[in-house]
Amino acid sequence: MPSRGRSVPRRITARGTAMAMGAALAVTAGLAAAPAVHASPSAAGHLRWTPCDDPAKPGAECATLSVPVDWAYPGGPRIELAVARRKAADPGARVGALVFGPGGPGDSGVRMVVDRVSRFSPEVRRRFDIVSFDPRGVGGSNPVTCSGDLLAQRPSPELKSQADFDATMAYNRRLHADCRARTGPVFDHLDTAQTVRDVDALRAALGERKLTFHGSSYGTLLGAQYAETYPRRVRAMVLESVMDHSVAATRDFLRAEAASAEDSFQEFVKWCDGTADCALHDRDVRAVWRGLLARAGRGELEDPAKPGSPLSSPDLVNKVAFRKFYTADYAGLATAIATMHASEPLPASPTSTAPLPPATPVFCSDWHLPVRDHQTYASLVAMMNRTAPDLPYLLPVHMVAACLGAPTANPQHRLDARGAPPILVSNALHDPATGYPWAVSVARQLGRSGVLLTYEGHGHGSVTSGPCMEDAVDNYLTDLAVPPRGTSCPALGSVNAAGSPPRPLP
Repeated sequence: MPSRGRSVPRRITARGTAMAMGAALAVTAGLAAAPAVHASPSAAGHLRWTPCDDPAKPGAECATLSVPVDWAYPGGPRIELAVARRKAADPGARVGALVFGPGGPGDSGVRMVVDRVSRFSPEVRRRFDIVSFDPRGVGGSNPVTCSGDLLAQRPSPELKSQADFDATMAYNRRLHADCRARTGPVFDHLDTAQTVRDVDALRAALGERKLTFHGSSYGTLLGAQYAETYPRRVRAMVLESVMDHSVAATRDFLRAEAASAEDSFQEFVKWCDGTADCALHDRDVRAVWRGLLARAGRGELEDPAKPGSPLSSPDLVNKVAFRKFYTADYAGLATAIATMHASEPLPASPTSTAPLPPATPVFCSDWHLPVRDHQTYASLVAMMNRTAPDLPYLLPVHMVAACLGAPTANPQHRLDARGAPPILVSNALHDPATGYPWAVSVARQLGRSGVLLTYEGHGHGSVTSGPCMEDAVDNYLTDLAVPPRGTSCPALGSVNAAGSPPRPLP
């Protein structure tokens, strides 16, 4: 452990959550706006592929792509982006390169290609080179670096007074200055508008006349803004688990996030009530859960990941329940709740929410979510707790607290992608992080280009959720066969799940 007061730099790298709101973020201030520039990328982009340094997972190739720190000044300083690919398994049937836009923000696309390429369907892996990258500020692409000691001092989002609010604002300014000094000039140019230009440089370096793109979670914001910036350079685009960047008001953003999470909790309770194998079947699930929240609030609930240490109520919500909702692992969540409920209480002790390990300041530079003062903040928290009474202090309010005082380089706006080809917008009906209404909204904003594909099930991510979804996405990517508007696929586990064709919603 470092001695007290010692400043230990920490490289902020990706954790593969594929979670639009799940990666915690370093706070930014003083971000320079990236102007809307539509010029072609520099011809300097070139990729030299060599085997990735992971003999346990052969087959992936790695390269670096040189891009400007600031696309407004393409002749200025440059950074190297880490890129990875796996070639199409059937070269004779190869369609081209599929570029994957990682989520987070802060997820590593390189790790996705090297470690988790199975998240793509067999047909996509057969017909496409799978290519992704570490976005600027992540992993191998000039990662954001901050003082470990300062990160550990992050204030709790449970702000109880104006003094707490002011202290959080002051902390955010200190953290921004520290991360900026350690990271370098790219720290001021990490917003999605800059990354759009990186993706177009990658497209050109791959030799692709038009882009075939799959964005997941936060990567859907990247895809949508690429289509807006370069509508006629899109061949095909899948937006999976969709962020709606048109949500302008802080209250509306937080209400939508709370409603999506609460919907998943209600679906969990419904499943447990109707499933004999649920570890909490025939019990009052909400009463058991409320008891755990109360124990966590008193510091009496043991952290399953850290025996002997207390688990705070925000961590119980976000690190236990919310993570299980991502994969719709209701059985695992029920077992975890039952185990904690049966555990011996710890002696009451103070608890603190673990500091969120920041990934990049992308979120703060993409979302203008101002909060005027503590009174306004308290009203937002109260609104979220009314909307999601079972899930107090959800992660999105942590994000808003982390961004207090940060200007925004790439603020919210409605999409305008006129001239783009059909874009497939895919979402689960019961997604805990990117609610279904956001997907409906984005499809509408895309107008004639937006084609909504609905998965009637649960969880964050949907494109490989059974043969119906997989076939619809595969046919679109490989043959540009667009499913009928309003197409819906049944949830896995339903009587229609296996092998049923897509069917339009009524």
